[in-house]
Amino acid sequence: MTVSIAALQAEMEAAAAALDFETAGRLRDRISLLRSGGDADSDPAGLDRQQPGAMGLGTSRQRVAPPDGWVKPKKPDPMTRGRGR
Repeated sequence: MTVSIAALQAEMEAAAAALDFETAGRLRDRISLLRSGGDADSDPAGLDRQQPGAMGLGTSRQRVAPPDGWVKPKKPDPMTRGRGR
């Protein structure tokens, strides 16, 4: 079953007008997949979007964790800055 992009776009706009944003988002992803040359019958449900606030690409960790055994260095003495030997 081949679905045209125009038909999907009309269905997406109708879903958005009905305030069904989850369906509209799924249709948007399917339209994007079709425009990029993907298969019309492929399921974009496996595509995950990166969540806001996630650190870097490919990770969902919110904060950096120091490596095991890492010790925070001592603060420098402000009285020795700029002094020659």
